[in-house]
Amino acid sequence: MKRALIISYYWPPSGGSGVQRWVKFAKYLPGQGWQPVIYTPENPELTTVDHTLEEEIPAEAEIIKTRIIEPYGLYRKIFGGGRKASEGEVNPINGQKKSFRQKVSMFIRGNLFIPDPRCLWISPSAKYLVKYLKEHPVDIIISTGPPHSMHLIAEKVARRTGIPWIADFRDPWTRMFYFKHLGLSKWAEDRHRHLEKTVLDNADTVVAVSPLVQEEFQAMTATPVELITNGYDDDDFEQIVEPDGYFNITHTGLFASDGNPEILWKVLADRCASDSEFARMLRIRLAGKNDKEITASIESAGLAANLRDVGYVDHQRAVREQKNASVLILPLRKEPEYRATLPGKLFEYLASGRPVLGIGQTDGAMARIINSTKAGVVFNWDDEASVRKYLDLCWRSFKDGTLKADTENIEQFSRRALTSRMAALMDSLINKKK
Repeated sequence: MKRALIISYYWPPSGGSGVQRWVKFAKYLPGQGWQPVIYTPENPELTTVDHTLEEEIPAEAEIIKTRIIEPYGLYRKIFGGGRKASEGEVNPINGQKKSFRQKVSMFIRGNLFIPDPRCLWISPSAKYLVKYLKEHPVDIIISTGPPHSMHLIAEKVARRTGIPWIADFRDPWTRMFYFKHLGLSKWAEDRHRHLEKTVLDNADTVVAVSPLVQEEFQAMTATPVELITNGYDDDDFEQIVEPDGYFNITHTGLFASDGNPEILWKVLADRCASDSEFARMLRIRLAGKNDKEITASIESAGLAANLRDVGYVDHQRAVREQKNASVLILPLRKEPEYRATLPGKLFEYLASGRPVLGIGQTDGAMARIINSTKAGVVFNWDDEASVRKYLDLCWRSFKDGTLKADTENIEQFSRRALTSRMAALMDSLINKKK
């Protein structure tokens, strides 16, 4: 088989959506004639752990690990009170009011560790891989970020070896929503933009996961920018789940405070107050890592008795929660940059066959897919009337036994189909180099 070196900070047993994209590609690449060679840290920070993802790694995969020096341990001791990374907030880098300690923490993170706190791994990794590849050659290099330090490792290795390189961006860089909240000096911001341009210009191909991000990147570089979204794995959805009989409003994955759908909690609380059957049957199920503001907001709306916060769960359990849902909710963060974002969970929501209630920009990338696949609806954050009307419709359909999503054309987002597209891109690049 041809060999692909994949440089990724996130790899099992680390959990979360940042891991799943390349675990799933690795799972199906051997069927496309490619052996995945994974380069990843031996001792990364594990914010979540999911051992079920280790079962996805194909036997053909070669895993290479070296130790990484990260400043997070000292960083937490000085500024985080010794708290473990897994116990932190979903994402404190947002527009909310911050303590002095948080402001200092973000300033250090943004101005001293560029492009991110994994930057100390760049030079040692490049040196190691150049030597390693002399004895274990590969046909292509792929870096996946964030963290964007992975792209800088690949840039050095590709420049020294001449091996074709794909830079896979799971999120934007300087146009990511939290970039403006880092408290960057002018020098640091210029440095970020310079490094971003270096990656975009020097990669043989750039891959984006959203069409709007693809457009943004293509306007910044002459390098071809391809679109390969995230997706769902048919294998994950073969498990049979018998609905528990409750009217479940479900969210899976990270739930950040700046994406708190307060209008939704108000609508649900009003309906509970006027309909005792609805109040008895309603369950708000949160399966994932949630900011404390989310549960506090639900409780302050008078819905504490309806809340079922099951905490972080492995991927297989998350899929079961999705299939058990009556309505899946997908609120976006209240940041203008989120118009371009396609949350990874969206595609699994599509595969679940459950109606999706999106809350965010109605002209954004998420709305385009939900509308085109007829998976549900998307309303603005303050559109109380539409949210109320839609949930009333779902409740009536639930009682009639007819509540479901009649999705269309979601096969394009299957992991097998997406891997086929990625493999075709990889083949085309190595053929150009011949």
